[in-house]
Amino acid sequence: MRTLRARGSFARGIDLKASPFTEAVGSIVDPAFVREQMHGVSAVIHTATLHKPHVATHSRQDFVDTNVTGTLNLLEAAAAAGVKSFVFTSTTSAFGSQLRPDAGQAAVWVTEDLPPVPKNIYGTTKLMAETLCELFFRERRLPMVVLRTSRFFPEEDDDPLMRSAYPLDNAQANELLYRRLDIADAVSAHLLAVERAPKIGFARYIVSATSPFEPHHLAALADDAASVVRALYPDCAQLYAARGWRLFPQIDRVYVNARARRELGWRPEFDFAHVLRSLRTDHDFRSALSREVGSKGYHDAVFEDGPYPVAS
Repeated sequence: MRTLRARGSFARGIDLKASPFTEAVGSIVDPAFVREQMHGVSAVIHTATLHKPHVATHSRQDFVDTNVTGTLNLLEAAAAAGVKSFVFTSTTSAFGSQLRPDAGQAAVWVTEDLPPVPKNIYGTTKLMAETLCELFFRERRLPMVVLRTSRFFPEEDDDPLMRSAYPLDNAQANELLYRRLDIADAVSAHLLAVERAPKIGFARYIVSATSPFEPHHLAALADDAASVVRALYPDCAQLYAARGWRLFPQIDRVYVNARARRELGWRPEFDFAHVLRSLRTDHDFRSALSREVGSKGYHDAVFEDGPYPVAS
């Protein structure tokens, strides 16, 4: 919404909560509300979701209501209104159990061709919503792009071991090697998807920072990832040491954004090379948009241990 308004584009923000960027307060679970808001709309960017942080605080039915029924309501209203472009924000969590190799195995090379195997209700309902999107393209010819985004939230990791071992900026800089996305790059991917959807018809894309790794690195990443990174970036060790930072010893997956770059013309700016450039000049490696948006939180409550409770 910030980016569209800065461009002078008309955009209607819909949310459960009022904000300076929200024109209408309501829920996508309410089909009448959704139909009312669809008047005059030519493109939909569907980001509304219950997320992994809600797994411990919401029921499975809540996830189905928002992520599946809510998506269906939007699709029905968009198709009826003659919307020209529909972009659905999905998640790399759809790959689920595929992302954790067994001990001794190489890191996983994650492309759009990897079969999804969701491991919780979040990934399951997002995959169900993706399937609904594909159905509406086939049956109603609604132009559709599904973006499987990696993590771009600014909150601390839900893993207490990660929080205790790495400062937040250190951990998120490391993640830009293989599983993180700056919100400015997330925005540019979504806006390109809106533009290209009518020509594409239907497609799924992984949207994550461009990784420096290649398939021949996968075995070494699972064994000694830090050595791989130091070989690719010889001054990394010195730059990290000056901050008291450390590289991750192992990396279990690599998200590959090649198809999004090729077919959408997407050019993400914020990768690990950008992190090192920022460290050399003592600048924050996050985008200006990321710093402006900041952390919104997933719950009204504040939790003592971590940014949100974790389901057992």
